[in-house]
Amino acid sequence: MRATELHDAMTQLFNELTEGPTGEAYMLNTGDAGLLRSLDKLSAADASRSANEGATIAAHAQHLRYGMSLMNKWAAEGGNPFANANWGEAWKISTVDDRTWDAIRAGLRDECRRWSSELKTERELAGPALLGTLGSYAHLAYHLGAIRQIAKATRGPRDEAV
Repeated sequence: MRATELHDAMTQLFNELTEGPTGEAYMLNTGDAGLLRSLDKLSAADASRSANEGATIAAHAQHLRYGMSLMNKWAAEGGNPFANANWGEAWKISTVDDRTWDAIRAGLRDECRRWSSELKTERELAGPALLGTLGSYAHLAYHLGAIRQIAKATRGPRDEAV
């Protein structure tokens, strides 16, 4: 496989998770809005909800925003921006107002779009860089699922076979 094919596939799968599938769907059902438009359906009050005493939707979104910012920093500067990451900060978010919720969503949208653009840049992906990049997809999918368990309005369409 050529590196170009890998970069194209990685970009397509990331965009499917964040923006919804365009054309053939590989990770989400056809017609799914993806993470970003799903979050746009929620009010600040909705984003302040949690399930079973877990993290709020706003905390999940801020956590993803932070993770994407580290991926973008790695792409721009190299090194290991994860070494000193403060993952716990986002989990402190509980109740958000409209302004804060708008800022979290705008920041996440910006970081996701920057990362999508970076994925199109061919670079050597081996070892920790490849594992970290692929792991970020599983991480994103996990939090999308967690958000969808908390708020029914964010769920995608059911598979027709169900």
